[in-house]
Amino acid sequence: MVATAPIARPGILDIAAYVPGESKVPGGMIPAKLSSNETPLGPSLAAIEAFKSAAGELERYPDGQATRLREAIARRYGLDAARIVCGSGSDELLGLLARGYLGPGDEAIYTAHGFLVYRIAILTNGATPVVVPERDLKTDVDAILSAVTPKTRMVFIANPNNPTGTYIPIEEVRRLRAGLRADILLVLDAAYCEYVSRNDYEAGIELVATTPNTVMTRTFSKIYGLAALRIGWAYCPPEVADVLNRIRGPFNLSSPAIAAGAAAIEDVAHMERAKHHNDQWLPWVESELKKLGLAVTPSVANFVLMHFPDGGDKTAAGADEFLKSQGVIVRKVGAYGFPNALRMTIGSENDNKRAIDALRRYLKGAA
Repeated sequence: MVATAPIARPGILDIAAYVPGESKVPGGMIPAKLSSNETPLGPSLAAIEAFKSAAGELERYPDGQATRLREAIARRYGLDAARIVCGSGSDELLGLLARGYLGPGDEAIYTAHGFLVYRIAILTNGATPVVVPERDLKTDVDAILSAVTPKTRMVFIANPNNPTGTYIPIEEVRRLRAGLRADILLVLDAAYCEYVSRNDYEAGIELVATTPNTVMTRTFSKIYGLAALRIGWAYCPPEVADVLNRIRGPFNLSSPAIAAGAAAIEDVAHMERAKHHNDQWLPWVESELKKLGLAVTPSVANFVLMHFPDGGDKTAAGADEFLKSQGVIVRKVGAYGFPNALRMTIGSENDNKRAIDALRRYLKGAA
């Protein structure tokens, strides 16, 4: 009898596994970790206390409906809690949306430099990813609409986008929704929306509230500083919320995560401090990078994408290695189609200055 190994479903082996940002540097140095878009302010003290308080009942299953968290989110934004679905980070929710609405023979669209998890979610469910070009490193609504076929079932857009930090105005999002068939689900990934200060930007709440085929996903991993707890939420049409609740894990959020998330979203002052810090240091980092001769994609998020000159001896790969040797960790973005660029999170004052100083020394030939 010939032994054979189990065979994965079609599409699974086409997935390039997601590689998180690095977190360690050689030599035991304390790193300036600017690779994962984490907030330098950390979580709210109220969230920490809520997390600790939940430790007294670890033998109990969590509330499978995450009621306390959904109601806190609903109060914060004036939403219907029944239309909120919570997940283990927004990544799980993106995967659940694909699982609920995509299958073999279906197509789903995302943009050329969109979040890598979209492709993973599409291929995992046997569907076909369709990648459309961007315009000036921004979502191109016309390119998306031109790529729609009878097989299209879903469109993913990150607004703001990672790793570019760019966004499109809400009027463009509305134009996209209006141009899509009613049976196409539009997924608005708004992981960085709390950082945006633009009059023409909206995360998508109104569009979800007024259409039956739009979903917005959000996360507690960025401005709320709870990345370790994996908390995400989606605002959905009632029918989509029903689908997600049927297929998600019955206890997909832990009790400490539910408690900490509810406390975090109620601590508006802490969130505003995190945004103020970003508002102060994002333009400073962009300005300093430009002074070093690097091109910078204008960002509305908590990170910047820096581009190294093509054909020169100072490359993104070389800079990344030098920065690590100095204890500074940024993000390589070759997998996103930027082989000669690096993404840098806005960190603490000290870490921002440490990164700029190291880049200056690298570009001046200290490497």
